[in-house]
Amino acid sequence: MTTHPTNDAAIRQWNDIPRTALEAMEPDGDFAKRHLINPALLRMLGDVRGLRVLDAGCGHGYFSRMLAARGAQVTGIEPTDTMCGYAREKERALKQGIAYVQADLTRLPDLGGPFDAVVCSMVLAAVPDWKPAMRACVEALRPGGVFVFSVNHPAFEQLLTTWRAHGAYRTDRYLEEYAIPQTHAQDFHRPLSTYLNELAALGCHLRELAEPGLDPRTARAAQDTAPGIESYVHLPNFLIAAAERP
Repeated sequence: MTTHPTNDAAIRQWNDIPRTALEAMEPDGDFAKRHLINPALLRMLGDVRGLRVLDAGCGHGYFSRMLAARGAQVTGIEPTDTMCGYAREKERALKQGIAYVQADLTRLPDLGGPFDAVVCSMVLAAVPDWKPAMRACVEALRPGGVFVFSVNHPAFEQLLTTWRAHGAYRTDRYLEEYAIPQTHAQDFHRPLSTYLNELAALGCHLRELAEPGLDPRTARAAQDTAPGIESYVHLPNFLIAAAERP
């Protein structure tokens, strides 16, 4: 009998990420975040000057720092010792006024009132028991506040790997939930409808879905060091959603 992984087990796995991997993602994340995810998140959030923003599952804090640089009052939630410690170290050096709180997203402490916006980028797919995490994000918002999240696109999750092997995208499992091994831990495949139906169950109004594609010029510039990167021009590896709490 297969035991379903727990959130605590996932946190322990992510806690083992080496510092060199965190440093490599400075200052604005990895290639995909820089070119595909960040622009969509920032556009959906809009002008954040003076707004209280929760970075839910902030990791090593790079997006929190981007938001603070744009004038937001940022709180970052991160459960792992390694990444939360790194984020706090950067805050001591940069003094941007970011409050980094070490906590499980499904068990949030008192954060001083509702937020104008909550961003949860590339987190939900890494959480085994994810529905309480999404609920916590929505409940942290003021009425009319915006919840923005990103995940690997459920229809094209292992795009680069299969494109390199076959010159095309292939999948034979979509409707079930299953674990996907990653470098440091694992993600979980869930159909797109699973995420959107949970948003609806929480009473959220969907504002926008984005499926960003890579600019062909960026792909050409990176193709020597990232074989198969042209796949990002043709198919979306990421899904970004913006929803409003009623």
